[in-house]
Amino acid sequence: MKEIETIESKIVYSNKWMEVREDRIRRVSGAEGIYGVVNKPDFAVILPVQDHYIYLVEQYRYPVRERYWELPQGSWEDKPDADHKLLAAGELQEETGLIAAKLDYIGHQFLAYGYSQQGYHIYIATELQESQRKLDLEEEGLVSRKFELNEFESMIVSGKIKDATSVNAYGLAKLKGFL
Repeated sequence: MKEIETIESKIVYSNKWMEVREDRIRRVSGAEGIYGVVNKPDFAVILPVQDHYIYLVEQYRYPVRERYWELPQGSWEDKPDADHKLLAAGELQEETGLIAAKLDYIGHQFLAYGYSQQGYHIYIATELQESQRKLDLEEEGLVSRKFELNEFESMIVSGKIKDATSVNAYGLAKLKGFL
């Protein structure tokens, strides 16, 4: 089957974290339309687990104007092609102060492929040691705390955790037998 043809593509917005592109397209039927595409680098999401506990971070999320608990996660905008295992280790220490002796790869998922190519690499971090956090300016006010795994699951069910990436990463790790 013939794919959608891109007729024209232009950047309509850009900053250090993202780029928004508008593509004029032609469908298989010949009908034309547009797609808005958000380009962002892939990120890492980490499940730091030890002794039936999982470490989460809570931070203010400006677009929804609330603080929420979620798994540690992030990208390096200045190094978009960084090795995702190094990224996972770096984000874990940056946000929680934890260093993992063992980082196992769970898989790659897309965040929202209806409007973005951005994906994320999921790792489970075990054999954890405490160290210093190294927060970025954008992470001002971020706090980290450990929760029992059953409490974490209750937080998902109750809606206290609303981050789809965290829920998906945990579910995939559990389905693959990592938890």
